[in-house]
Amino acid sequence: MIQWMLRKTINLMGRVYVILDSFLKNEGGPILGIDIDTDFENMSRKELCQYVEDKFKWQHGDFWHLHSTQKIRVCCQIARNNNFRVGEEE
Repeated sequence: MIQWMLRKTINLMGRVYVILDSFLKNEGGPILGIDIDTDFENMSRKELCQYVEDKFKWQHGDFWHLHSTQKIRVCCQIARNNNFRVGEEE
């Protein structure tokens, strides 16, 4: 029961985060020393998720509906599978 409550609370907080995030103006320029292409800078959070879904041939909404930590895990695994070509190696 506690896990269910935690998941519901996280889902609610995630929805609030997405709504608030949509009002923020994103700063341009590099992120962690990596130059970001202008088209990515101009995309919304949902558009960025749809881009990832399209590139990996996932169903629309699959990546979007993952929790933040799950998205990070997926990205870490993809980076590892690609031998960490950007930045430091493991």
